[in-house]
Amino acid sequence: MTQTFMLDGLAIPFEEGQTIMEAAIAAGHYIPHLCYHPDFTPYGSCKLCNVEVNGKICAACTFPAREGQTVVSESLERNSDRQRITQMLFVEGNHFCPSCEKSGNCQLQGVAYHLKMTDDHFNHQFPHREIDASHPDILIDFNRCIFCALCVRASQEEDGKDVFAISGRGINKRLIINSDSGQLRDSELTVNDRATHICPTGAIVIKHTAYQVPIGDRQYDHQSISEVSMEQDGNVS
Repeated sequence: MTQTFMLDGLAIPFEEGQTIMEAAIAAGHYIPHLCYHPDFTPYGSCKLCNVEVNGKICAACTFPAREGQTVVSESLERNSDRQRITQMLFVEGNHFCPSCEKSGNCQLQGVAYHLKMTDDHFNHQFPHREIDASHPDILIDFNRCIFCALCVRASQEEDGKDVFAISGRGINKRLIINSDSGQLRDSELTVNDRATHICPTGAIVIKHTAYQVPIGDRQYDHQSISEVSMEQDGNVS
């Protein structure tokens, strides 16, 4: 007998061991997220996928699906919280979409559109963060890092290199590079590594590729992030 839980009034089938996020994606239902990727260990850092499970707030990417659960995702309260989280991500870093080469391909921007975010609400913190352009093929703009740890997990779990780590807490949190100098040029990262391509923002970019696809022809220019997510997360290798 198929096990199910209720998500926003719909019965969602699931297999033993699946999380709420995995079951929702398999059934074609989008739950906003940034740090989740089906290829890597769930991290639960961005909190965008928080849902209400039998009255308690839980991260859909880490919380197991169970028979008889009542899960609320698409509610005014949940999406209001997600919008505030997204606004905080924008002001805690330096995200300037009109001048960013990732505009139109950025998941943070895509989520903001999905949540109908029209302003930043909070005061910008304008942190002073460096740009590491030392690598011949790859650039890191730490101003755009949202600490999703996708590059950390991709480097460890797929590339087998452990190039990245996240250090510190709160305002002192930062992405660090595992090399003697602390610079990308002295790390093991290559342009073909999964960690180079997994960043949901413009923090990690490949040099000499900016604006090759014109604005207006980019991924989220024609499809919403919910549509793209269902295509990509639902069809992983």
